[in-house]
Amino acid sequence: MLGFATPANAATGEAVNPWVALAYLVSGVFFILALRGLSSPATSRTGNRFGMIGMLIAVVTTLVTHVPTSDLSDYEVISLFGLGEILIAIAIGAIIGITIARRIAMTAMPELVAAFHSLVGLAAVLVGWAAYLNPGAFGLLVGDSIGAVSKVEMGLGIAIGAITFSGSVIAFAKLSGRMSGSPILLPARHVINLGTLAAIVVLTALFAMAGPAETMPLIIALTVLAFLIGFLLIIPIGGADMPVVVSMLNSYSGWAAAAMGFTLGNTAMIITGALVGSSGAILSYIMCRAMNRSFISVIAGGFGADDSGAGGGEAKEQRPYKQGSAADAAFMLEQAEKVIIIPGYGMAVAQAQHALREMADILEEKGVEVKYAIHPVAGRMPGHMNVLLAEAQVPYENVFELEDINSEFAQADVAFIIGANDVVNPAAKTDKSSPIYGMPVFDVDKAKQVFFIKRSMGGVGYAGVDNDVFYMDQTMMLLSDAKKMVEEIVKALD
Repeated sequence: MLGFATPANAATGEAVNPWVALAYLVSGVFFILALRGLSSPATSRTGNRFGMIGMLIAVVTTLVTHVPTSDLSDYEVISLFGLGEILIAIAIGAIIGITIARRIAMTAMPELVAAFHSLVGLAAVLVGWAAYLNPGAFGLLVGDSIGAVSKVEMGLGIAIGAITFSGSVIAFAKLSGRMSGSPILLPARHVINLGTLAAIVVLTALFAMAGPAETMPLIIALTVLAFLIGFLLIIPIGGADMPVVVSMLNSYSGWAAAAMGFTLGNTAMIITGALVGSSGAILSYIMCRAMNRSFISVIAGGFGADDSGAGGGEAKEQRPYKQGSAADAAFMLEQAEKVIIIPGYGMAVAQAQHALREMADILEEKGVEVKYAIHPVAGRMPGHMNVLLAEAQVPYENVFELEDINSEFAQADVAFIIGANDVVNPAAKTDKSSPIYGMPVFDVDKAKQVFFIKRSMGGVGYAGVDNDVFYMDQTMMLLSDAKKMVEEIVKALD
């Protein structure tokens, strides 16, 4: 039967075709340039293009070097699928991807990212199982059995892929509202998690050392436990830690791809997986540092995950607050010299970024200095607010990160909070019993006037704690849908 074939070097260690090695190296360079471009909103489009070019080179190189041939004397058959079936699968995937990309709302981007991570993890599991069930097709046989090193690579790829899949599914469900974003705490969860992880390590070692007749129950148990631990790791993590979870799962998906790259003998997969895995790990570290938390503490439970029930989602007893109107806000904004806008997930839900940009433009025309303050964990994924502001074509030079702008609130006439909550909560600095204590937050309490847009006074932030900013003397609550309120302010400014 006509099959997909590859030079035997992937399995035997013979010299790699220099043109193939060069092509994969070039694709790797484009992936590095893509990551470099994605580090800034100003160069993100270019970064995306570099990533697309790199992936195109990698895919075309793989297809060209695995051409169907009727003369298999110098080749290892690695697939019974012909080129036509592969191209059809690519076309179907491209159509689905383009359709989703064009239809997805920016508010749904975090759960979309989580869903895509799950597909990467599932692909790693399927490739690992395919290699186990047909090792000869992958060039993994040493004599009549799979080599020990290949088993380790296979076991790691399946384990990391399964953890990524099930963890991403739970993250998707939490982010999309299909399950509660509050932590779900199991009794003795730390013991269960550590025991399960230890069992996976032991099973991987036993799988590598086992004979051909003994491997099936081991790899089944390994896969099941890996799926289980992915589920167990994510359900106790609260919504406030979701940006870290998304970047962490991104890292997992990269390491799963790298492990499968070793199994397939594919240099491009190894390079790409290592880049994604390491960059995701670095981003997770940066996010944790932005919250003044350790990576282990996030994995162990997350904000609001205290067994005592702290941050359980209940607001404190209602206290007196000042409520204003769009006209009040417009009048005071016009009188201001400096306004700092702090966007949050509420802005994303209301799709208020375009109206906010219009308001800022009007204020700037009136001589008011307007800046945007972005917290690293605002929203539901890394860079969520940056993406929304870029969509509204907010100038990049007006957008500042926490450490660059926090000192300016003391000189600001107005701190304009739209849909943010936890990232401006002073309890993070003053209340040691608060689940968000220690997380760096914006010093909005130092501004002369604070406008706080939220739907109602009944809710709390995603971390489940009340916010003293609501009740400060200089705070005026603007209770309404964010987009509607900003549009009313724009009308009042005109």
